[in-house]
Amino acid sequence: MAGKPEGTPIWADAMFGDIEGAKTFYGDVLGWTFGEATSEYGDYTQAYAGGRAVAAVVPPMPGQEGQPQWCLYLASPDAAATADRIRAHGGRLLAEPMQVGDFGSMCLASDPSGVVFGVWQPGTHEGFEAPMDQPGAYCWAEVFTREPEKSDTFFCAVFPYTAQQMEDDGVDFRIYNLEAGPVLGRMKMTDEFPPDVPHYINVYFTVADCDAAAARATELGGVLRFGPMDSPFGRFAAISDPQGANFSVIDTTTTVGEMPGLSDVS
Repeated sequence: MAGKPEGTPIWADAMFGDIEGAKTFYGDVLGWTFGEATSEYGDYTQAYAGGRAVAAVVPPMPGQEGQPQWCLYLASPDAAATADRIRAHGGRLLAEPMQVGDFGSMCLASDPSGVVFGVWQPGTHEGFEAPMDQPGAYCWAEVFTREPEKSDTFFCAVFPYTAQQMEDDGVDFRIYNLEAGPVLGRMKMTDEFPPDVPHYINVYFTVADCDAAAARATELGGVLRFGPMDSPFGRFAAISDPQGANFSVIDTTTTVGEMPGLSDVS
């Protein structure tokens, strides 16, 4: 199987202090099932939708306890070379490139504005297995930052992205593209975000019914941050899970309105 193009979102995981609580919440809201914890790799536990790998949860290592957050990994044919470009363009390495058995190689980094992300060079673990339109699967992600110029310059230098700006005076939104099409969004955080909310990547998971998923999330102790709302891309809602990790759910079959205009910026 050919590898995913460099810069393609390829995997997502999150550290949770309460792993069993996370499994219960996401299992109920997104329909995930979970494999056996891999003790050799810190009790890393994969999540599945319809038997296909979609994400993973893991307890924090000693000293890494803190606010849970989803981490998106971007594909690389050479994690060490990508790490060099990250440094060269003002990013910071949070975890140096490392081999993870025969599964692949990875590193963790942040862009110059503080957005944390991962890099994954596949070995036997090729990343997401479920198609994006399958309920429970990864669907989309957006960089949320108060310093969009820094993020735009960085990501388009480290990865082979071209960029397009949404033609909307009310929002500063940009799309990063590869040859196959859009792979990642970038949203400028406004004053509506409390100042203590860090820059982050918001990961979207597909659901069959956005309203039902949002309602179930709140019943289980999650917090509805935004929506449910219709859009040309689908009906979506932004949620914080009971442990504080942010994510969104989207029903891409329910679309309203015309697609916005885009202008090339690189």
